[in-house]
Amino acid sequence: MKLTRRLFSALALSSGLLLAACGGNSGSPAATTDYDLSKGSDTAPVTIVEYASVACGHCATFHEEVYPVLEENYVDTGQVRFVMREMITGSPQFAIAGFVLARCVSEDRYFDAIDLLFQQQTSIFRAAQNPGGARSQYIAIAGALGLSADQYDTCLADEDINQGIVDSHERAGAAGITGTPRFIFNGQLLDSRRAPGETEYTYFLGDEQVIIDGEPVLGLVDAETFSRLIDHLLAQGQE
Repeated sequence: MKLTRRLFSALALSSGLLLAACGGNSGSPAATTDYDLSKGSDTAPVTIVEYASVACGHCATFHEEVYPVLEENYVDTGQVRFVMREMITGSPQFAIAGFVLARCVSEDRYFDAIDLLFQQQTSIFRAAQNPGGARSQYIAIAGALGLSADQYDTCLADEDINQGIVDSHERAGAAGITGTPRFIFNGQLLDSRRAPGETEYTYFLGDEQVIIDGEPVLGLVDAETFSRLIDHLLAQGQE
């Protein structure tokens, strides 16, 4: 079985896939679904939703440089619930191949799979330059998570799993999410843009510019900035 043939068959499950990524603003990015998988306490005072793709380079950078700090300081301590929402950005065939793998392991290992896929993203892309190279990488990752090659192949052929990933992507597009990574903090879209009269890009949550200690927060995607945003929301919740 050729990996690419299966994956392009998965893409064909939805003729509106690419249109959804550029769609309007129907729906709500804050709405929860039964498909969501999360990490951290369900009663955490702060919920962060990330729209991401395991084939997105900027998403990999976030998960390598920012997320580990947030996980240690906020998710593992019960202060943040972190939700992953799957999108098929970057190379669609690799996004689906990765998310299929993550959906095939037990739910308690989903985020372990996501972590491995981001860690190995560059190796997957490099291996894909040779026939069968990408498949070998995915089989190796599957093996590290307790799946055999046959089990992974069975998952690749599972239309329900593939359709679930496509549906997740389409829900995001219908809610106006057009790229990755994008983040929702406590139901508000985190957006980096210029306020009227300002030259620098700063963060907004919904329609409100984020002001901390009297200053707008620069629109940086790093551990320090995201920690400041979380601390700000935690402090607001205690007022």
